[in-house]
Amino acid sequence: MGMEVKRTEVWLVELNPTVGSEIKKSRPCIIISPDEANKYLNTVTIAPLTSTTKSYPTRVNCSFAGKKGQAAIDQIRAVDKERLKKKLGKMDKRTVEQIFKTIQEYFSF
Repeated sequence: MGMEVKRTEVWLVELNPTVGSEIKKSRPCIIISPDEANKYLNTVTIAPLTSTTKSYPTRVNCSFAGKKGQAAIDQIRAVDKERLKKKLGKMDKRTVEQIFKTIQEYFSF
């Protein structure tokens, strides 16, 4: 697939079908996989954005396209690029830094 996808871009992603407590429906998601992987793989790693706010340590407050919400680090997943429906823009640098700090803490050993 010749689609160009870059880290920190926000895409509308079709997450259905899902199982159990996975975040559902089409929603904005931030691409967190490295550009080198995005270039060669047919999958990308994403963190969904949600307007439902939770006081979880795995959620990062953010604002995108005029809407406040959170990046759900606890819902990170790999998706096929066919699930990416539309590029919506790019997340701001300050939020990106907080997202990657939270990811690092989430996966620290």
